Amino acid sequence: MTIFVRDTPFDPWAELAAYQIQTLPAGKYGASAVFVGTMRDFNEGDSVRGMTLEHYPGMTEKHLDTISSEAARRWDIVDSLIIHRYGALQPNDPIVLVAVWATHRAPAFDACRYLIEELKDRAPFWKQEMLDDGTRWVQHNTPGP
Repeated sequence: MTIFVRDTPFDPWAELAAYQIQTLPAGKYGASAVFVGTMRDFNEGDSVRGMTLEHYPGMTEKHLDTISSEAARRWDIVDSLIIHRYGALQPNDPIVLVAVWATHRAPAFDACRYLIEELKDRAPFWKQEMLDDGTRWVQHNTPGP
C-alpha cells in the first residue's frame, strides 16, 4: 500500500505503469481497478478558472494510510496506490489516482471504490475555487453512491 501526497503535477498513466513495473510482483494479480480524478472547469453552476487544494501534512498521509489498511483488511487485494495532488491546479489537471490490484476483479473494483469514496468523504483536504468574480471554499464534495 503506497501513498504519495505531492504539490507537483503528475501523469497518472505514467505513474501507474511505472508502479506496476517497479513494485508489483509479475503474475500475482489478475485485475487492476483504477480511478483518476481531474479538475473540472465548473462547480455548483459556476465557471471555475482554477483551484488551490490545501491539506494538513502528516494528518493527510496518516488518513490515507488508514483507509488503505482498511481496504486491505476488507478485500483480498495484492496492493494499492494513492497519489493525491495539492497546491495550485488548473482545469483538466489530474488531482488523484487510486489504483488497486487483486487476483480477481470484484475485490479490485470494490476496494478501489471504497478508497476514493473514503478519501473524498474523510480525508483532510480543503478546496478554494477561483471564480470569475472571486474565490470560495468548497463546502462539500459531490456525493458518491
